[in-house]
Amino acid sequence: MEDDTAIPARVRNRRGQGARLREEIVAAAVDLLDETGAANAVTLRSVARRVGIAAPSIYRHFPDQPAIMLAVVREAFAELDRELRGAVDTAGGSPRQRLTALCDGYLDFARTRPGRYRAMFGGLWRPDLEGSSVREEDMAALGRPSVELLTDTLAACVAAGSATSTDVPADAVALWLGLHGLAHQRSASPSFPWPPDIAERVVTALAHFTDA
Repeated sequence: MEDDTAIPARVRNRRGQGARLREEIVAAAVDLLDETGAANAVTLRSVARRVGIAAPSIYRHFPDQPAIMLAVVREAFAELDRELRGAVDTAGGSPRQRLTALCDGYLDFARTRPGRYRAMFGGLWRPDLEGSSVREEDMAALGRPSVELLTDTLAACVAAGSATSTDVPADAVALWLGLHGLAHQRSASPSFPWPPDIAERVVTALAHFTDA
């Protein structure tokens, strides 16, 4: 049962600063997800309490709770994409080094943001597409830039002769599935004696790296 304590006082935004309140709502939802690791902890009332507003004020920006979660997950995917691009840009060197850095960045994201990662990929959040404002096309668009980056980076490895993939789009998906499986199992089974080079083994095999 949710706490019914009084909503803390909040400084009102000036007229025309509605976008700021929307950002505060999303930030509060992200904080709740990080703290609890549970999507059902992100409710209209809990978010409103965290921001310091009355729950009905949220409806000016979000029609329902799934819309808030969609905004949270979109922001998480945008953050993932920024980190992966940063990893690629700073890796320098060869295409193989850039792809390896991208994969390491993905695994680091999953490790350091477990609540967000499970909402993005782990089934923690599954909106009712029939009974909410979230649509199939909203879900289909999630993560697309990161998948395109993974595909392009793998294609660069093939062009450089450091990978032998003959179907880059399919192998990029297979590589993502391998990374996701490893990220999930590391989280689910932290006491398992994982080989120290398990990530390298997964990436080398699924990226079809050459020996060179």
